[in-house]
Amino acid sequence: MKLTVRILACALALVTPFATAARAETPRDALLVSTAWLAQHLNDPDLVLFHVGPDAEYPGAHIPGARFLAIRSIAKSDQGPGTLTLEMPPADALRAQLEAVGISDGSRVVVYGAKDWMSPPTRAVLTFLHAGLNVSLLDGGLKAWKKDGREVTSVVPPAKTGKLSPLKTVPIVVDARFVQSHANTAGFAVVDARDAVFYDGSREGGPGDRRTSGHIPGAHSVPFSEVTSEDMKLKPANELAAVFEKAGVKPQDTVIAYCHIGQQATAVLFAARTLGHSILLYDGSFEDWARRGLPVDNPAKK
Repeated sequence: MKLTVRILACALALVTPFATAARAETPRDALLVSTAWLAQHLNDPDLVLFHVGPDAEYPGAHIPGARFLAIRSIAKSDQGPGTLTLEMPPADALRAQLEAVGISDGSRVVVYGAKDWMSPPTRAVLTFLHAGLNVSLLDGGLKAWKKDGREVTSVVPPAKTGKLSPLKTVPIVVDARFVQSHANTAGFAVVDARDAVFYDGSREGGPGDRRTSGHIPGAHSVPFSEVTSEDMKLKPANELAAVFEKAGVKPQDTVIAYCHIGQQATAVLFAARTLGHSILLYDGSFEDWARRGLPVDNPAKK
């Protein structure tokens, strides 16, 4: 119970400093910026802008001043046998990684996606939130920037190293035991962010050595593709609320999300946070769950 209270308190505090820094009225205002806002602030001295997408495409066209960000560069570096595909690094390691990509105390971080998927940039955003940084996502990413007729460039900015104080991380990452003990607890909603075919057991999920079908018992299905419109912008608040309500998530629930490896889940958590939900990431996700041999529900076999 003490652990739950501590995690909830930190998760609820997650948005407070960012809302203040951005002078925002809602979590959505704090976490999402428009192309107009970015164009106005592109030359701010404290802005650190990240391009998330295929590395081969970045040099040809990116937003002026944007630095390429590989998700692996802000993840746990140990990839030995039995390790999970994608994990949050320890605080000291994360601090060094953030400094290496140019983030300092006082940086205003903005992330944008360069392709037609939302989960890589939201994985970056959630990592930065976990680190206690002031971060937002560009709504619609590079596609929206180009559609609005704004400038792109092939000029790659020089590498820059930042300087950060010791991180005051927000413990928004939970493990399998926490998920299992809260799956049917009032005030919590475990959400499966994978495509519906994985949730209903039509297709197998999990690591190659432990393929299995179905979902975590008690989980609700909110596929990550359902939180964005066709233009890859986050759906309006009323439409997002309807998506979560249809799945069985209550307005005051703390959302615990998982997917295959902990990336698609971040898109759903980002959307949930913009609605005011407290959020928690099961970082090991179904890869970890399957390796542990934990129970699953498989509607396809019923």
